[in-house]
Amino acid sequence: MQTEATAVSSATAAQGSGRIFGILFGLILLAGAAYAGLHLVDDLSIVRSHSLTPFILLGVALLIALGFEFVNGFHDTANAVATVIYTHSMPANLAVIWSGIFNFLGVLTSSGAVAFTVVSLLPVELILQVGSGAGFAMVFALLFAAILWNLGTWYFGLPNSSSHTLIGSIIGVGLANQLTAVKSGTSGVDWNSAVGVLRGLVFSPIAGFILAGLLMLLLKALIKIPALYRAPEGNKPPPWPIRLLLVLTCTGVSFSHGSNDGQKGMGLIMLILIGTVPTAYALNGAVSGGQVQTFHQVTVQTQQVLDTIDHGVHATGNPRDLVTASLQQHTLLPGMIPALSALLGNIDQQVGNRPSLRSVPQEQMGNVRNDIYLANAAIPLVLAQPDLSGDQSKTLTTWRGLAAKATQFIPAWVKVAVALALGLGTMVGWKRIVVTVGERIGKEHLTYAQGASAELIAMGLIQAADMYHLPVSTTHVLTSGVAGTMAANGSGLQWATVRNLLMAWVLTLPASILLAGVLFIAFKHLF
Repeated sequence: MQTEATAVSSATAAQGSGRIFGILFGLILLAGAAYAGLHLVDDLSIVRSHSLTPFILLGVALLIALGFEFVNGFHDTANAVATVIYTHSMPANLAVIWSGIFNFLGVLTSSGAVAFTVVSLLPVELILQVGSGAGFAMVFALLFAAILWNLGTWYFGLPNSSSHTLIGSIIGVGLANQLTAVKSGTSGVDWNSAVGVLRGLVFSPIAGFILAGLLMLLLKALIKIPALYRAPEGNKPPPWPIRLLLVLTCTGVSFSHGSNDGQKGMGLIMLILIGTVPTAYALNGAVSGGQVQTFHQVTVQTQQVLDTIDHGVHATGNPRDLVTASLQQHTLLPGMIPALSALLGNIDQQVGNRPSLRSVPQEQMGNVRNDIYLANAAIPLVLAQPDLSGDQSKTLTTWRGLAAKATQFIPAWVKVAVALALGLGTMVGWKRIVVTVGERIGKEHLTYAQGASAELIAMGLIQAADMYHLPVSTTHVLTSGVAGTMAANGSGLQWATVRNLLMAWVLTLPASILLAGVLFIAFKHLF
């Protein structure tokens, strides 16, 4: 009788706790939505348009982009809370809110570099024409393909990678863009950049498996606490030192996930904002005063560098066209260097004498941003030349940094909206992924030491990827880390689950390529 009374009391307490956490999360969600909405309205107040179409497209595209992050929460953020929920270190609702807070902090403190690394994989002319029909077809194809594949794998409880899906979708759009416009010479996939990104996605789970296994062996050799190597017993939480360790690792993975994975959706949202309302988002209005003057001075110096290495070649025709052609073909075409110098001159005329980038006339915002984007993307072709001096390379690199600051920025409200979408997705869909991670990878249930080892390694690898501006998958790193600890512990692996995980990982790339390519072609005929 006493046991039954205790069970009823615990259930009642858990239900009350869940209700309190639900109310708290609802309040956070409302506050975040209000913050994002008010700042969006404030940003749009400077837009002068006689048509509602841009605003309707903006609203629809933002909802779909946040939907992608919501579905991302099913997978990647659920992995971050899997160990603390499964080991009863924290109640599920508290764990989700705790994870959401540190996801938010991770997103908020992120540089945005990963976001623009992902965006830079897209065909150059689609980025330049993101507000056109083809640009909208690109954005919608990417988002729908990623959402559909993520939902499918979540339904079957497979910890699929949202990063892998998004990269595959980008490749699919690039290939479809190239195949459907062969005669016009449009570009497809920048394979050099794509291979670099894919290398990180492939290497990270292998590193996760090996390093987590080694860490597990090291723990067993150095720390002789039997309770650390036991699986959870019923609903009983672990001893407080172990509980603290698992909460800390969950916190670290959540923060790291926000700092990396959250950026992918942010990059797509910025594409949407730039395409629909360039007046408000094409250029970083925070660049003003002395920063604009510095930009002018470095632009002049960069032109001087280009004029000394053009070898007397003169550009003919529109400099934008020649620079774009070089980017499409990923090579330094004859006449591109003087064309790039002329393009920098055009940029300086529009920007150099203004008090801030916000003061650029509305009708010129989109063109100025495109010119800066083109020049910034083209300079690496010049930097690859062997005859550059150290000072010349430094000047070109400095200009690239200033150009990135002028065009590659993410408003705080976008970060807040993405963080909330991730947290809400986790709250709705965490259970399927948690059960897979906790019970179905190894033949034995996950122990406290295995969960901590996998999360410590995942946290470290994601932070390292951030340093190199590379997107990695929290799902891939963490689940492979769990598998590594199972192998190191001699627990054995459930090969049926491992096979399904590997199939999902292997199929994700071709499936998302095909799905995004087909959707891009279909949407291109609609817009």
